[in-house]
Amino acid sequence: MVRKSIRWAPVLLLAVALPIAAQAGDAGDAVSKQVSTASAHAGMALGAADLKMAHAHLKHVVNCLVGPSGKGYDAQEEDPCKGMGQGAIIDAKGDTATEARLQSALAQAEHGAKAMTLNGAHADAQRVMSSLQAK
Repeated sequence: MVRKSIRWAPVLLLAVALPIAAQAGDAGDAVSKQVSTASAHAGMALGAADLKMAHAHLKHVVNCLVGPSGKGYDAQEEDPCKGMGQGAIIDAKGDTATEARLQSALAQAEHGAKAMTLNGAHADAQRVMSSLQAK
């Protein structure tokens, strides 16, 4: 009986490990998709012709980074990352370098969303893009 159990041990370990590995891969994929979307919206903020539109796109960046249950999420604004994950920062938990980069982008996006001038919002949007694209 013990021999049969030992023979099945590798199969059991593989059955347990595969879903865990798939979840880790899914989380990385979710982060990548959300960061890419947030970066695109930072680019839209950078190209915005008026302050209102720049603010809107920077708020979209915030929503992508924090997710619907995160601090700073604005349900009144669009969430272009809806259905992609729980928020890039939440989904990046455990990857300290990525978390730090995303926190920096979040601070810049929040600052830009409150900018009083279009040039100020554009400057913050550029910093957000740089943070999100850094590796």
